[in-house]
Amino acid sequence: MFDVSFFLRQNFARVWAMASEKLTSLEIGCIYSVTITELLSQNLGISNSMNHVGPSMWPNIEKLCLSVDYITDAMVGAISKGLASLTHLELQDAPIIEPRFSFDLTNVGLQQIKHLSKLKHLSLVRSQEFFVTYFRRVNDLGILLMADGCADLESICLGGFCRVTDTGFRTLLHTFSNLNKLRVFHGIQLTHLVFHDISATSLSLKHVSLRWCSLLTNDAVKNLSLNKDLSFLDLRDCRSLRDEALQAISTIPKLKTLLLDGSDISDAGLSHLRPMIMNSLVSLSVRGCKKLTDKSITVLFDGLSKIELQELDLSNLPYLSDTAVLQLTRSRFAISELRMRQCPLIGDISVMALASMQVNEDQRHGSSLRLLDLYNCGGLTQLSFKWLKNPYFPRLRWLGVTGSLNRDLVDALARSRPFLHVACHGEELGADHWDNSDILYMHHYDEVDEFEQWLFDGEVEDDEDDDMADAENDGEVIL
Repeated sequence: MFDVSFFLRQNFARVWAMASEKLTSLEIGCIYSVTITELLSQNLGISNSMNHVGPSMWPNIEKLCLSVDYITDAMVGAISKGLASLTHLELQDAPIIEPRFSFDLTNVGLQQIKHLSKLKHLSLVRSQEFFVTYFRRVNDLGILLMADGCADLESICLGGFCRVTDTGFRTLLHTFSNLNKLRVFHGIQLTHLVFHDISATSLSLKHVSLRWCSLLTNDAVKNLSLNKDLSFLDLRDCRSLRDEALQAISTIPKLKTLLLDGSDISDAGLSHLRPMIMNSLVSLSVRGCKKLTDKSITVLFDGLSKIELQELDLSNLPYLSDTAVLQLTRSRFAISELRMRQCPLIGDISVMALASMQVNEDQRHGSSLRLLDLYNCGGLTQLSFKWLKNPYFPRLRWLGVTGSLNRDLVDALARSRPFLHVACHGEELGADHWDNSDILYMHHYDEVDEFEQWLFDGEVEDDEDDDMADAENDGEVIL
């Protein structure tokens, strides 16, 4: 790992000339597209401004992931012609201004991808991190030209293709028979017609993400649910989806991850997911579904004897209160990730209930939670910090709070729990893979149960709490 910006453009080729010919995977987080174009042009024997360093660069590369300033026809053409062994290509840009024609992707550039005959995974995304912009020079024709090759594509991700309509997206579904992963972001012209005849294809989609597709309706989900092998479904910010969509989703037997952020669903509609929570669903997000209330927890969990659910996102629900969390803790299910950020009615009672929660008689209080996000919850005070200290939440690795009003208290908590990542600036929590340090972190409590000691002796004699006590004396804090 190194910072590409440390190298002058004219010297960059010499650096990469030292790379092993056995290199098969390359990921660069930030680089100019023109640099990539010039590097790969050497493979084609094209003269350029860089110093000549050798006949071929990255001859065996199979996976290439780049984050560039602009995705351009020239760069895509150089990649397609110079890296014939590619099976995995991910390109993302984040323009700060609207790209000019010569610094943009057009139908001509997209067509060049068909030369990558071994390609199985393709991702082309225009991020709106800095500027709201799209691939305005690509339309359905570009998709049709690209689909003329790459017959073995198994995964495709398209983000920001605002001029591609149902015709273009249907081409993907009807052309690539091996496709099992489809992701579309900001598909502002994508409607339910994309999936209306999906049953006529031989597709077996397992992963579908249709985020920020504002025209998507319940009918699209009904047709999509005919794919009984679906295990991942992301419908975040598809704001036209209502309870009828949940009824269709409930018929997907293998679904493990369901993301419904910002949809127009109700407590009654959520009840359709009860069988899935028992049998298959591992992760559920209803963040920003404004109609949901405390009753949503009751309809999901009340009376269930077992669940598969491990990750639950209840963030940004204005009507969610401590009552819902109490209902959740009574269920005694082993949820490992709980997000409740920006819930104004969540208070100290929720933290105390979660800290005291026992999954079964053998496990410790609050033992199942590895991630707890309480950022900007309106009812939390310094009392909650007492329940976030050892020995409560012994498996907790990620904690989200608002620490601006008493940073000393937050810092003291972080020092007292060195394995706990405390985030207090609103950043999203979590990682792709959890670490395996539970045994290292837990071994102190195998010898002395500090919770029981606190109950019987009236206090926990732990020097590391001194900082916490000093910070608490400074006054009340809102997490």
